[in-house]
Amino acid sequence: MVRNAPVAFYAPMKPPDHPQPSGDRTMARNLLAALAAAGFAPQIAARLRSHDKTGDQDAQGAMRDAALREAGQLVARWTATPAPDRPRLWFTYHLYDRAPDWIGPAVAAALDIPYVVAEASLAPSRASGPWRMGHAATVAALRQARTVFVLNENDRPCLLEAAELAEADMAGKCRALPPFLTRLPAQPRLAPGPQAGPGAVRLLAVAMLRRGDKLASFHVLADSLTRIASQNWRLTIVGDGPARDDVAALFAQFGKRVILAGLASQEELDGVYAAHDLLVWPAINEAFGMALLEAQANGCPVLAGDAGGVSGVVRNHETGWLVAGRPQTTLAGRFAARLDDLLGQPELLRPAGAAGAAFVRQQRSLTSAAAILRDTLAPLLAERDAP
Repeated sequence: MVRNAPVAFYAPMKPPDHPQPSGDRTMARNLLAALAAAGFAPQIAARLRSHDKTGDQDAQGAMRDAALREAGQLVARWTATPAPDRPRLWFTYHLYDRAPDWIGPAVAAALDIPYVVAEASLAPSRASGPWRMGHAATVAALRQARTVFVLNENDRPCLLEAAELAEADMAGKCRALPPFLTRLPAQPRLAPGPQAGPGAVRLLAVAMLRRGDKLASFHVLADSLTRIASQNWRLTIVGDGPARDDVAALFAQFGKRVILAGLASQEELDGVYAAHDLLVWPAINEAFGMALLEAQANGCPVLAGDAGGVSGVVRNHETGWLVAGRPQTTLAGRFAARLDDLLGQPELLRPAGAAGAAFVRQQRSLTSAAAILRDTLAPLLAERDAP
């Protein structure tokens, strides 16, 4: 029986209940909601972070030891728990060689329950580098997993190569689970058209203001806008973070044409998306981009760099437009050229916004994700329960 079957949930990259905004945490929370909607009873089993950015093998060893101790404690606790209240399945979200899962495989093996993964990525080059410990752990986890849900289709080739699994074995394990939203606006309020001055197009960027790939995307965006400064546009940037001053400096040249609006709640964001004509985001090394889905749900089309899994959440020339993300050194020129075309044809934006709202409702909703989880996981439980 699926109904209310306990599921242990773990996100070794970032705990899903941490208050700091993050696309990764949003996706983890969405998965918890989808598991519940599918009829399971998910619970956060552990909050230990195994993420190591620097390749410090001593730190990795300490995290592994702490994780195995926690796994032992969980096994002891659940072994003493009445059978109906024990987890019947372990579900790990987002593991890779820099954030391996040492807890789930150990607990699942000890309790003899299925081990399942959503969003795994591996770089074969790290098999012998400073992250080789995490790489080996992730390969072992993938081999143990009964199912691997793929959120980013670009991950499949590396999973196959790094895990050293036969193509048929990996194909049998992998199941597509496209990124989705758990809440949709009651009614998408399609932007009525340019309003910020005569013919001005209202652009929007929504992202955390932090260094690394996010700041690199802001650099590209600022460079792109410099190339089309003569066009009539306005830009609102929603988000905050430690790189706020860097972002402010990048866009200072545009004066009042660019507004740094700070953070906004999810409810406020619905109105922000609906009040703008086009979301613009270069998406450097973006896994898929939850803001891209949120914008479309609210009738705001998207112009984005085609990186990672972005093509899985934006339908090119239908719900938005994608620009080749490589080579990164020339991305600003390509991004500016496409944006220049769209600013010259603002009549294209509203139909794309309507198509995006329909796309998210029909194919990227909580209901669709819950159906995939239920159809995939219920047989695993039934198989285990069979006499």
